[in-house]
Amino acid sequence: MTKNGDPYENAIAERINGILKTEFDLSSTFRSYDAVNQKVVESIAVYNELRPHASCDYLTPTQAHFREGELTKRWKPYVFIKEEIT
Repeated sequence: MTKNGDPYENAIAERINGILKTEFDLSSTFRSYDAVNQKVVESIAVYNELRPHASCDYLTPTQAHFREGELTKRWKPYVFIKEEIT
C-alpha cells in the first residue's frame, strides 16, 4: 500500500481493509468480477452511511463529515516506542 511497504504508514487504509474483509465477508471467493464489485460497492456504502464508528463520536463517517465542530475522541493515543536494534 505504501512506497516502502510499511503498513504503519497507511494504518487507516489497512484498518478499513481489515473491516471490509471480516465484517462484510469480502475475503470469500466470488464467482465473477461483477459479483465482487457489487459486494464491494454495497459494503463501502454500509460502512460509510449506516455503520456508526466509535472514532467518529458514534456517527457514521458521512454524518461526521458534514458535522460542524470537533468530534469527541473516543480512542486512546498510541505511543510508539522505538527500540534500537543492536
